[in-house]
Amino acid sequence: QVQLVESGGGLVQAGGSLRLSCAASGRTFSSYAMGWFRQAPGKAREFVATISQSGGTTYAADSVKGRFTISRDNAKNTVYLQMNSLKPEDTAVYYCAAKSSYFSVEYPYWGQGTQVTVSS
Repeated sequence: QVQLVESGGGLVQAGGSLRLSCAASGRTFSSYAMGWFRQAPGKAREFVATISQSGGTTYAADSVKGRFTISRDNAKNTVYLQMNSLKPEDTAVYYCAAKSSYFSVEYPYWGQGTQVTVSS
């Protein structure tokens, strides 16, 4: 099992940047593929980006492609989400999640989330 704790959220103006971090503890971090999701008020949770166990493969949703970058540091047991050119519609609670297989649909492990608010 792995425990996940997000940090780095906050209030930022449109066009600004934030970097979210997700620190993992428990079983070997490098054995998990990781993902970022977000949930805006009144909306369903949506996929943002995912990264393979080695970090060699990443994929991002079209809504954030070219603006957000997912990365990981297995030595630090941490996954990151660099968010640039933020828009008000990026406002949401952001969650990191872990799964044992990169090709699995389900993420069994979730963090508590960190709030990101983008003002216009």
